[in-house]
Amino acid sequence: MEFEVGVIVLMCLAFFVAGFIDSIAGGGGLITLPTLLFAGIPPQLALGTNKLASSFGTGTAVLNFLLNKKMLWKVLLSGIAFSLGGSFLGSKTILLFEPELVGKIIIFLLTLGIIATLIPRKGKTNDNELSKIDYLLIIPIICLIIGFYDGFFGPGTGSFLTLGFFFFTRMKLIQATANAKVFNFMSNVGSLVAFLIGGKVLFMIAIPLALANMAGNFFGSRLAIKKGESVIRIFLIISFVFLLGSLVWKYYF
Repeated sequence: MEFEVGVIVLMCLAFFVAGFIDSIAGGGGLITLPTLLFAGIPPQLALGTNKLASSFGTGTAVLNFLLNKKMLWKVLLSGIAFSLGGSFLGSKTILLFEPELVGKIIIFLLTLGIIATLIPRKGKTNDNELSKIDYLLIIPIICLIIGFYDGFFGPGTGSFLTLGFFFFTRMKLIQATANAKVFNFMSNVGSLVAFLIGGKVLFMIAIPLALANMAGNFFGSRLAIKKGESVIRIFLIISFVFLLGSLVWKYYF
């Protein structure tokens, strides 16, 4: 496929903005995927191209959080297997249910998520302050359920992980965001491998979009690290509202 320079520039701008928002609160895929579809790229190629760009972008945010020591390693170790297993089960289950029903359920959950985000909570400062119940039960359940959702449906996975860690373990938002990025990155890479094997990636356009997305993720994660919970809370709410509006439009109109 061939694209005019102006179209490529506009797509790169959209991927930069999406990466910026996604690194802070998640939901960037709600910008990137429609952008590719509006450019006339067939759905399967759009999905594959989007996965390549977002994988590099999310990886950049992960590296930024890692270098600034925002990861909680015990959290990652306790949830990785459940996140992967949940995603696998979700992909298998999607063949048995109507996605429209799931979308309506998610609309309800998103409304609760916005309310929950507005509730002031005292964040814990480090992994030593999380309890054994957090490591052995709560974090695995969060990763399993949201991993399942990611395989079953997808949009907003990073936002759900951030909110889940923040609300149910009282983890600080900056740490919840950083750890959520790792799980989200892994699911992106897993999907990308499948698309690469199927030859569903437009490398000519994916490379500049990946660079733009990486830049957005870099600056967004830097802002999150510098400003902390106040900016994350704002972008998290924006992400949820945008996702909620998109799903309402899709499943009710």
